[in-house]
Amino acid sequence: MKAAVLVLSDKGSRGEREDTAGPALVEFLAEHGVPGAHFELLPDDKEAIVRKLRSWSEDEGFALVLTCGGTGVSPRDVTPEATREVIDRELPGFGEHMRAVSVRITPHALVSRAVAGTRRETFILNLPGSPKAALENLAAVWDAVPHLIAKLQGDTTDCGSDGPPTEV
Repeated sequence: MKAAVLVLSDKGSRGEREDTAGPALVEFLAEHGVPGAHFELLPDDKEAIVRKLRSWSEDEGFALVLTCGGTGVSPRDVTPEATREVIDRELPGFGEHMRAVSVRITPHALVSRAVAGTRRETFILNLPGSPKAALENLAAVWDAVPHLIAKLQGDTTDCGSDGPPTEV
């Protein structure tokens, strides 16, 4: 599976803060059978995010794109809006489940506006900006990701079959 991680951070993109969430997500992916994930850092700019998500899904052929940051309610938090502009189909169960799991850890999870959806054969998932929260949220939904990617790439086996999970 070809994957990419896009961290959205004004301070990080200006070199004012070291990003640790992106490398942590790349490591998570490697530990879960997705080695060599691409990583980039951008400021919280809606149009730049839209351009990057479109490019990665249309030109670069990434099957999985994780965004990290910009899912709260600060004026510069625009990742969900950018994602909705790009996706063809929203998958609300991912955000709902991540919030349900996270709220058991912190009430701040209720502030998350994380969005998930597909664009062509790419699955885009918004994660919180905190490394701890990003990893917790990704772990909460990870078991569904390989199946989803397989379906996007044309797997026609029945979803309810009792067979082993589809390899990607």
